[in-house]
Amino acid sequence: MVGGGQVAERKVEPLLQARAQVTVISPALTPRLQCWAADQVITVHERLYRPGDLSGFALVFAATDDEELHRQVAAEARAAGVFLNVVDRPALCSFIVPAVISQGDLTLAISTGGASPALAKKIRLALEQSFGPEYGVALQLLARVREWVTQSGLTAAERQRLFTALVDSPLLDYLRERRIDKLNALLHQTVGDTCTIERLGLSL
Repeated sequence: MVGGGQVAERKVEPLLQARAQVTVISPALTPRLQCWAADQVITVHERLYRPGDLSGFALVFAATDDEELHRQVAAEARAAGVFLNVVDRPALCSFIVPAVISQGDLTLAISTGGASPALAKKIRLALEQSFGPEYGVALQLLARVREWVTQSGLTAAERQRLFTALVDSPLLDYLRERRIDKLNALLHQTVGDTCTIERLGLSL
């Protein structure tokens, strides 16, 4: 990561979530980047970018206010065959990053092909209103139900009907409202009398 401001911090966080080994080059860092550095979560070189700093790296982000530096990094990346994303400068990028919504195991990506990051952000914010945390919990529940019915002796067609019934039910509403009673009644009806939120090991 070339840059140590708020934009750089936002780019570093998902890289860390993906267990990437991140190096940040910047004379100044946000407090959060400083904490990550102090905890040895990231490697930091608190200085200006130098020619040759891309050596040994496969993926590079540039997020500074220096357009000339961005062009320099882009030229070096092309020459070295390094994948580069310059934030909000699609013409300098060899790859673009979609706007992403994550709710547990659910991931939605929005891309405008680099034409308008602002519009991608607007769409992401709109989708976040429709796809809340209940979707992540629903995926946990469905995964547990899948384990539950694996040994049930149901045919593939019967299992498909069961999961279709759950997905088409008010499941998400009950999760959003934390209606344990309604959820258990739904599980009794679709999965079996012994299947409950508690027995699935879920805590809402």
